[in-house]
Amino acid sequence: QLKKKISKMSFYEHTFVGKQDISDKDVNNIIDSCTNIISKSGKLLKTEKWGLLNLPRKIKNNRKGMFVHFKFESDSKVVNDIEKKLSIESKIIRYLTVKYKKIDLNKNYFEENKKD
Repeated sequence: QLKKKISKMSFYEHTFVGKQDISDKDVNNIIDSCTNIISKSGKLLKTEKWGLLNLPRKIKNNRKGMFVHFKFESDSKVVNDIEKKLSIESKIIRYLTVKYKKIDLNKNYFEENKKD
């Protein structure tokens, strides 16, 4: 007797850091591919482009990085697919996915820096 495994949807925040010399076109292509992966079996809640920020220390000869942040709801398979995609992407220097019980869509971490 086979039992069907019900995949439970969870909330995730995912941030990736691109190289400091990455082009806008490349950033948008990576965002589009991540969005497509999420949309297959999840729901994208928010995308934030934080822009070029200083890194606390040099990573792969980069002093700055292009930060992009996603908030989405999906199952863990989507997270694995995104991380697999980004791990082979040469223009990405770091990424991190965090799972949450509930997610705050109102908080925009870097919006206070943009009030010029």
